[in-house]
Amino acid sequence: MQSAPAQTLPADVHGQPVDLETARSLLAPLSPQERLAWAQASFGEGFALTTSFGIQSAVLLHMVSELAGRSGQAVPVIWVDTGYLPPETYQYADQLCSLLSLHLHVAQGAISPAHLEARHGRLWETGAVEDLELYHRLRKVEPLDRALNDRAVRCWASGVRGSQTDHRRAMQTLDPVRGRWSLRPLLLWTRRDVFYYMQEHDLPQHPLFEKGYSTVGDWHSSAPDDGSTSGRATRFGGLKQECGIHLPGLMGEGI
Repeated sequence: MQSAPAQTLPADVHGQPVDLETARSLLAPLSPQERLAWAQASFGEGFALTTSFGIQSAVLLHMVSELAGRSGQAVPVIWVDTGYLPPETYQYADQLCSLLSLHLHVAQGAISPAHLEARHGRLWETGAVEDLELYHRLRKVEPLDRALNDRAVRCWASGVRGSQTDHRRAMQTLDPVRGRWSLRPLLLWTRRDVFYYMQEHDLPQHPLFEKGYSTVGDWHSSAPDDGSTSGRATRFGGLKQECGIHLPGLMGEGI
């Protein structure tokens, strides 16, 4: 049986192929801000940032806002709105968009939350991993990949950190993900780094931070730290650590 052809990864803004190992070596000593500037210079309008408007999202959003001010070129910010986010997240998104003048693009599922539930039920309530995977594919992975396709994004940056999950611990600063380059400027940052950056730049905290949340996604799959469970272990009922957005499979696979 013939194997599937290897995916061709996007070239840079000059049409030149990106050598992964050379790029990683170049990025390794750089600050997060310098990594973002490298991506913008390398991919131009094909560079974008993704955000969840979660607990630690303000850091990278602030950095990309400052980058836009220095370069004169706005960086598109893609937000996957599942339709199931807590009210506090929508309020926080409004606050940060106003504060940082973000160039925001909202990505949503092909069908509404009501349509999803009529067709599939409340997939997050069954306790079955495969139902959560279907939910994540329909509400998160496919909407993001459509948004990246629509904007012809060749490289996207996110605020993931290596200490968050087992999968993220094995990440590199630059990796191929579903046919695009994925940049992780904050990969080696700690919670302490995040806290002090937000303090230094007077960035507002997510409203749920004060209620004990160290991470937040959908209202039905997020919980505050309770002393025995913290971080990503509080998500998805403890059944999963990843929703699939940062996994390398083709769209909808490997989630």
